[in-house]
Amino acid sequence: MAWNEPGGGKDPWGGNRNNDGPPDLDEALSKLKEKFSAFGGGNGGSDIGGGNGKSFLPIALIVVSIIWALLGVYQVDEKEQALVLRLGKYHDTLNAGLQWNPPIIDRVVIVRVTEERQYSARGLMLTQDENIVEISLTVQYNIANAKDFVLNIKEPETSLKQATDSALRHVVGSTGLDGVISTGREQVALGTAQKLQDLLDIYGSGINVVKINIEEARPPTEVKAAYDDVIKAREDLERLVNEAQAYSNGIIPEARGEAQRLREEANGYKSQVVSKSQGEAKRFVNLLAEYEKAPKVTRERLYIDAIEQVMTNSSKILVDTEGGNNMLYLPLDKIVQQGPSTAIGRSSGTSEQMVDRIANEVIEKLQRNSERVQSERRR
Repeated sequence: MAWNEPGGGKDPWGGNRNNDGPPDLDEALSKLKEKFSAFGGGNGGSDIGGGNGKSFLPIALIVVSIIWALLGVYQVDEKEQALVLRLGKYHDTLNAGLQWNPPIIDRVVIVRVTEERQYSARGLMLTQDENIVEISLTVQYNIANAKDFVLNIKEPETSLKQATDSALRHVVGSTGLDGVISTGREQVALGTAQKLQDLLDIYGSGINVVKINIEEARPPTEVKAAYDDVIKAREDLERLVNEAQAYSNGIIPEARGEAQRLREEANGYKSQVVSKSQGEAKRFVNLLAEYEKAPKVTRERLYIDAIEQVMTNSSKILVDTEGGNNMLYLPLDKIVQQGPSTAIGRSSGTSEQMVDRIANEVIEKLQRNSERVQSERRR
């Protein structure tokens, strides 16, 4: 049963209390003074500032010791490292967790090592071709070594800015205006980051450069209009070069294809002529062999073949009959133009008789001419 309940136990402040009111404060203080006096070896008394004040010295020392010990407790987060300086000299580097170091003796500097920091800068630079360019950039960095960051450099951020300005001027001074503004901006950023990291390593700053972003690179405002004209002219040049290249890519393959076609046609014509010539030569050789066997028959056959070819290519035939004054005219072109059925329907019998008569006369005339030629040769 609780002491403050009716019928409860003994009052911890002294005495039995059966009422429900709060304890007497003066009485409680008196009890505490008596206990502290007994702990310190005194006789007890009501005068705190009197001769019995020495009895509170151990208690004060204990309390101060407890407070001093509690002040040395601290927490290091996952993104942090604690740099411990003992009497001003580097002692240790502590990682994440609950840590304790004696206050006054040790000084703890907590550094956020994994936090990515950044700062922006802007300035006028002189390029390799002696042009002025205005550049604005952002440097992203973090702390790679907390000890070097805190102890080696007094103001590391200021040193970083100055080193960035030096590295950027070095890289831009080795690059032309076109490379800084348009074509080589990425290379300028990479070169500046590498140069800056080298300088920071020389200083022992403990800073790691993550990335440099060149946000803007442009000529000064006073010459921006002229430079815009230069850029436009360059773009027109590139456009015309691309158009010419496209035209060249279209016309050259076409010309090559046409040339290849002409070569193939020439080779085909060459093969045709050569084959035809070889065939004619072979036919002539064979014909010569037959002519040597039967010259008369061969001559007549050659003559008939020649007349046949001539008559085939001619659309009109004039036949001069021997012993008569009339010349027979045969319009072959008109006969060919007429349909077969029309020609047969009009004069089938007359046409056949005429053709037979003409053929007989032609044959007779050819025979007479042949006999006359042979007789003249015999004479």
